[in-house]
Amino acid sequence: MLDNTEIRKIEELCKENRRNIIKMVHNAQSGHPGGSLSATEIMTVLFHKCMQTAPKWKNDPNYEKRDRFVLSKGHASPIYYSVLSQLGYFPKKDLMTFRIFGTLLQGHPAPFCPGVEVATGSLGQGLSISCGIALALKLDKNPAHVFVLMGDGELQEGSVWEGFMNAPCRKLDNLIAIIDRNRLQIDGCTENIKALDPLDEKLKAFNWNVIEIDGHDINAIYDAIEAAKKADKPTAIIADTVKGKGVSFMENNAGWHGKATNQEEFEKAMKELE
Repeated sequence: MLDNTEIRKIEELCKENRRNIIKMVHNAQSGHPGGSLSATEIMTVLFHKCMQTAPKWKNDPNYEKRDRFVLSKGHASPIYYSVLSQLGYFPKKDLMTFRIFGTLLQGHPAPFCPGVEVATGSLGQGLSISCGIALALKLDKNPAHVFVLMGDGELQEGSVWEGFMNAPCRKLDNLIAIIDRNRLQIDGCTENIKALDPLDEKLKAFNWNVIEIDGHDINAIYDAIEAAKKADKPTAIIADTVKGKGVSFMENNAGWHGKATNQEEFEKAMKELE
């Protein structure tokens, strides 16, 4: 559990990340604010408090022992880039190059960007990629963990369930999947499109350790990840979240899955995030 000082610091970092998300998408007039905002606390706690990162990138002597992260929901790159900038992987001013041709900060993350392990964006692939990385680390006797952030919409892909079946079979207790369960995808509510519930029971049936939390509760996120590190099987953290969290007119609105603000909306959002 984090103390009050640590929580306040994370809260301020989350505010900065939310402002960055809105600025980046508005500046590019393209991007995905809804799912980036829902994952803000998850990503901020994970990178600032739970992961062993290598901020000096490949010059870090502990580079090979770094924890690995895969953003399976690659369209949520704005929150990923914002957190990486906070950790010093690249200057914060570079955030405003988001989605500009030739930039390191493409619409979906690619490994030429410092801090990015693999290219993602084709939904349903991240868990299988993470299984492969986790197995390789096991074979190398490397103590690092693999974290993968997944959208709940992509759980409708068959390849995801192959990954869920594979991880316990290979005893990948170094693999932690975090599911951003905001219950909305580009076409609407996940339960109307292809229902996932009871998600926890399905994952337990696949022999995963399952933890369900409030995905905006900083201490709950921290405690769940720390518990998952000690589990003797792969862990799935189902984080119940609100799509568009923090901006009133974006919250629980599937229309803001992949849409940029106009000037009036931008100013309103930024005022709310002061």
